[in-house]
Amino acid sequence: MIRFRLIEKIPAAFRNKYFLTLLIFAIWILLFDSNNLIARYKGLRELHKLKVDREYYLKRIEADSQKLHELKTDNHNLEKFAREQYFMKKPDEDLYIILTPQEDRKITRRNN
Repeated sequence: MIRFRLIEKIPAAFRNKYFLTLLIFAIWILLFDSNNLIARYKGLRELHKLKVDREYYLKRIEADSQKLHELKTDNHNLEKFAREQYFMKKPDEDLYIILTPQEDRKITRRNN
């Protein structure tokens, strides 16, 4: 009698064996399977991040290739690059380096 009353208190949908099977299957897929939704979401997020990184590096490669081509083809550009990047100078010149506070912080961080 008591068992019969407890079963009647459970909604009819939860007493259906097909519904229970479907519910257990859905919980298994959502949480426990190796290809669960949480893992798929993390994978898609990682894929998006990698695509963004790929675009960034492709743009950097293109810009660097263009700079390299300019440096290889024109001696004036090569001299300009050496003067700006490596602070090179001609023997009869004086060189004054003016740094912004941000550049100064970068240099001190590299030296420490």
